[in-house]
Amino acid sequence: MAKLADYEASDLPERTKMALRLADRLWGDHRSVDGAFHTELRRHFSDDQILDLGMCIAFASGWQRFVEAFQVVPDRWAAGDPLPWPGPAPEARPSG
Repeated sequence: MAKLADYEASDLPERTKMALRLADRLWGDHRSVDGAFHTELRRHFSDDQILDLGMCIAFASGWQRFVEAFQVVPDRWAAGDPLPWPGPAPEARPSG
């Protein structure tokens, strides 16, 4: 996990770095995969693997946006604890 913060400078395998680069591209502000990047991806992954990676990244990033939008907190979170995301504390919601 510690290597993820600066994966480019880490000793992670190049294939892993390519997957992380794809995640950065799909998650970042400038979502694009140009021909050169796609060619590099195909050096490490089959088309089916690229699709699988993309779907996993899309699900994870979409889930994170959902969690933040609805202010879902872990079961062990208690009022007053630091939030698991930046921003205001969750509002009280009616139960039921």
